[in-house]
This record gives sequence, structure tokens and C-alpha cells, in this order.
Amino acid sequence: MYSRKNQRDLTRTEKKRLVDAILELKRTGRYDDFVTQHRQYYVTDAQSGPRPAHMTPSFFPWHRRYLLEFERALRAVDSRVSIPYWDWTRDGTASASLWAEDFLGGNGRPGDRQVMTGPFAYRRGNWRIRAGVTDDAFLRRNFGRPSAPVALPVAADVERALRDPVYDAAPWNSVSTTGFRNRIEGWGIRGGRGVANHNRVHRWIGGSMAGAASPDDPVFWLHHAFIDLLWARWQKAHPRSRYLPARALPAEDPQRGRIFTLDQPMPPWDVPPSRLMDHTRYYRYV
Repeated sequence: MYSRKNQRDLTRTEKKRLVDAILELKRTGRYDDFVTQHRQYYVTDAQSGPRPAHMTPSFFPWHRRYLLEFERALRAVDSRVSIPYWDWTRDGTASASLWAEDFLGGNGRPGDRQVMTGPFAYRRGNWRIRAGVTDDAFLRRNFGRPSAPVALPVAADVERALRDPVYDAAPWNSVSTTGFRNRIEGWGIRGGRGVANHNRVHRWIGGSMAGAASPDDPVFWLHHAFIDLLWARWQKAHPRSRYLPARALPAEDPQRGRIFTLDQPMPPWDVPPSRLMDHTRYYRYV
């Protein structure tokens, strides 16, 4: 078992190892495979077919397995590397350490929002966007979306979600009005402020992080490691609560065949959520 650390606690050497491993995956084309996979399984309520990754109860276990696969690829390059997490409730400014020149680089420039600093700047020659939703070959960021401002979530937003003792609720999609899953995924709970938590972070960063190809921005992995940690915290706070739905939905339920219950295998790995309930089989958070 290995550890995932808060990004603010990484040493200079640990940051360099992580960056170098990510760049190596990019060089070999493996990184873009992960971006393509995320786009493939970003299926919305309005689309047809199974919906394993977003707007669905399996949001947490699907992304846990997705991060594990990426981490496995990183560790095949350098066994000392793991995915750090970014606690955006504590490090929620454009001057936070993860945006430094020696780590993820900073905001995009005015106009085209191209990131000009850090190892993932297009001008450095090592980071070309190939699977994005625009024709731009460069990484884009637009912190806070000044034209229509959005703020990062705060600790109270997370605490409100963590207090919900129910994992998820019908209709098991983006309009579920209660349940921890949608309070964190953030499609808008009745009485809330529109998008929240996970979704609000994607919008705050903007640019490449704003669509289905969001892993084009390496901050994706740090963001989702924190989402994974929040799931672990919820499990600890509510030890009697379980993944829902636990059993197959009735034939007349419109979500039958679209969402994944506890023991239904999720694509593309054919692994059910029940196999991903305990992260301590693989890693611990420090």
C-alpha cells in the first residue's frame, strides 16, 4: 500500500517526479488514451445507453477505478509516484502552491486563455492537446471565469454534503434532490446555488477542465483524488450507510440498464462498485 499526500505537502523532488511521470505518459500516447476514455464514458442524462461515470450513483467508484488505472500507469514509470490531492477548500486561490512554475503552471493568458507557465505549457513543447473539444492544441485555463464569475466551493459546502447520511436517491441522475453523491458531484440540489462542489471546481478552472475532455489538464487528477478522499470521509462518518441502489431496479424504472447498482459490473473494466468500496486495499491518505 502507498500514500496519497496533500499537494501542498509535496517536496520539490516529489513534484518533479510526478511531473516527469505525467510527461512520459504523454510522450508515449498513454496519457491521451485516458482522456479519450473519460470522453467516451461521459454520458449525460439526455443521452442514451449506460451511464457509469457522471450523473449517476457510480460516479465515485467509477472515478476511483479510473484514478487507480492512471496511478498504475504513473507508477510503471516511477514506482515512487502517487496522485496527490488538492483540497480546494484550503488552497483556493490562483496563488496556491499547485499553480507554481515548477508544478502545474498557472492561469491562462487573456484572450485565448493559453497556459504560458509551467511544464504543461504548449510553448515548452511537451504538452499538445489532441483529444480536446476545441481545435486548440494548447492547455487552457480561465480561473474564476471573470466574464461570469464563479467561486470555488468552501468548507461549509463540503460539510453540508458530508452530513447527508444517504448515499444517493431516485431518480439516480443529475436531478436527484438529496443524497451525498449529487451533493458532491454538484448538479444542483434544490435550494442550492446551482452547480456545486465537484462541478464548481471544474467551472472555476475553466478552459480545458470545463468539458468531457477535462483530464487534458493534469489538475484533473488532483481534483478527483480529493473527491475520492471526500467519499472516504463520508463512509467513515456514516458507517451504517451503504451504496445505493443496492439491488437491480424494477423493469419499469427508466434508469434500469442505464445506472449501475452495487454488484453490476461497470465498463470498461467489468468491475462492480462493490469491489471499490474500500480504498485502503490500495492506498491511504495522509
